[in-house]
This record gives sequence, structure tokens and C-alpha cells, in this order.
Amino acid sequence: MVPFVTQRQGEEAAPDNLTIVPHSAGPRLYYLDEDPRDRPLRGVLWARCAFNPVDDRHMPTGVPQWKLMHPYRQMLTMLGLRCQVCAEPARTPAGCVFLAGPQDQDPTQTTIYTNQPPVCVKHARAAAALCPHLQQDPMVFLARSAPLYGVHGAIYGLDARKEVHVVERPDHVLPFHHPDLATVLASQLIRRLSVFRVLGMGELRRELAAGRAQTVSGGTATP
Repeated sequence: MVPFVTQRQGEEAAPDNLTIVPHSAGPRLYYLDEDPRDRPLRGVLWARCAFNPVDDRHMPTGVPQWKLMHPYRQMLTMLGLRCQVCAEPARTPAGCVFLAGPQDQDPTQTTIYTNQPPVCVKHARAAAALCPHLQQDPMVFLARSAPLYGVHGAIYGLDARKEVHVVERPDHVLPFHHPDLATVLASQLIRRLSVFRVLGMGELRRELAAGRAQTVSGGTATP
């Protein structure tokens, strides 16, 4: 089993054919041969990456590159709140399940920013076991509110010869209102968890089982 979002060998980044065009509102980054699929969300330019053929289950083929997420598949699953393993809807009656590496987040914070797409009930344990980043001991966030917040990506500019180049690779989230977003090439979509509980994997299983029982009896509505 290989998660849907995992990048595969052969799915390489597209050749760099970027340009910056001046506008009245400021410079804006473009592909020279851009089409609408390059701006899938809020006008943000997205990193291009090749797609391998899919198998009879519509899953990507090829040797997995375990430490990498395919930028477009990451965006699609995060945007649609679909499971990062199987790409099926990830909502549960109790909320959406997001996993993080054991040292990635401070669980005492009231707001968490995550680039990890959610997981469905069926594949929560599989994601923890398969992803090296999660080290089989993830923090589990059961979130009732997880709005889109921004992106990770590289900020581009012009050098002295007017050639396009990367001027900064921020290690923090660039919110959708960031002033440099027009010259960003995004590679990951970020959600903000603001109403959530932190659970262990055992607690999560019990919570989801209880939620399913309540739904069957008519006591809980899916968020």
C-alpha cells in the first residue's frame, strides 16, 4: 500500500519556464505556456509535476519516493478533504482526522497549521505505519474546523539581468492575504486547525466508533 499523495519515481518537476509580468497591482508570476489548471485555487500559481500512469484502482504507479508528496495530489486531497492514502472522502461524524509527526506540532497551541491531508477511518493506522515522517507514533488531531489558510512555496523575483529566480524559500506558511503571493510558486496547500482535540490512536478508534454508533441511532450529524 502506497498513499495516493506520495510522489513516485518518474514524477519529476516540470522544466522551469517562468516569467514575471508587471501589473498595476505589482509583479505577477506566470508560466510562459500557462493554462487554467496551473491556478487551481484563489489565483495562486501551482508547481508543475509529472503524473505517472494509474493502475486499475486509479492509483499512481511507480516506485514511491516516500519523503515527498506530489504537489498537485497534495493540493487535491487537502482541498477536497480526501484521505491522503486512498483519496476517498475523509470526513467522519466526529470531524476530520489529521496526523502530524511526533515533534512537528505543539499540541498546547490553540491553532495548528498543517500540510498533511486528512486520513479516513480505514487508513488512519496505515498512514501512521507507512509514512516515515510520522514515525509510527503520530500526534492525532480530530478537527471540527479546518479552513483553508495558505500555502508553502517559493517566492520568485528578478535578478540584475532581469532573469526569474528564487529569492526566498520561507519555512513558514504564506497566508492567502500575504503581499508576496502573486510571485509565489506554491507546492503545498495548508489548512488551519482551530477547533480540535489531540488524541492517541487508541482514543481515536474509540471516538470514531462512538461517533458511528451515535450516527446510526440518529444522535449526531456529520459536520
